[in-house]
Amino acid sequence: MVKRYPLILALLFVWAAPAWADFAAGKAAYTRGDYKMAFREFKTEANLGYARAQFALGFMYYNGRGVPRNYAKAVKWYRKAAEQGDAAAQSSLGVMYANGRGVKRNYAEAAKWYRKAAEQGDAAAQYNLGFMYVNGLGVPRNYAEAMKWYRKAIEQGITDAQNNLGLMYANGQGVPRNYAEAMKWYRKAAEQSNAAAQYNLGFMYYKGQGVTRNYVCAYMWTSLAAALGDKKAAKGVGIVAKLMTSADISRAQRMAAAWTPGDRVCRPR
Repeated sequence: MVKRYPLILALLFVWAAPAWADFAAGKAAYTRGDYKMAFREFKTEANLGYARAQFALGFMYYNGRGVPRNYAKAVKWYRKAAEQGDAAAQSSLGVMYANGRGVKRNYAEAAKWYRKAAEQGDAAAQYNLGFMYVNGLGVPRNYAEAMKWYRKAIEQGITDAQNNLGLMYANGQGVPRNYAEAMKWYRKAAEQSNAAAQYNLGFMYYKGQGVTRNYVCAYMWTSLAAALGDKKAAKGVGIVAKLMTSADISRAQRMAAAWTPGDRVCRPR
């Protein structure tokens, strides 16, 4: 079974920093790992209504940096910033609603906030909105909309979107099934060390979908995914190995150990 990456849960701290003195001090403290001081500095600006500082407080409550982890307080500060139009806060608030952290799970609210952020160009929100459309979470299932938002996220380097776009081609979701196109997108993500895409490439070689069946290549890609911690891939390596000779297993292991992005080995044409 191929793998689809779910919603992006990791909330990234993006420094689109304003010039306020306390915010700059908070940023400097955060960068050097002095989270308690960073929290104090950000709180000063957040209480004055500055959206970026409010987002920063939400982020620190979410991750438990400088303060005990508190999802409800993270939601409170994300919302304050989101209501002022901060895209990162809107995207993060969507994640909280989608996962029921600090609020009751509500996919419609999640989709609402993802859309607001996505329309401002937030890459994680674009990916997450695409995921919502594929699965019909909070919005009617709409593969065309899903592909639109995945492609926008891809333009900003989201490898999970590349992998999921490959899945849509592999499954014929909103487009005619096209294994060659699926392989293309899996490969793009796999070369950026996306474990799910590496696993999916291995699966395609294992099944002979869009490429000639090749257990050596299936083993190589699956083992690369397993090396990144993918548990399903770790099991897949054993399944493929049962169909191979010991010589082929050794060859595949050498190929995996030597593999670097851009290698022509096991590369679909």
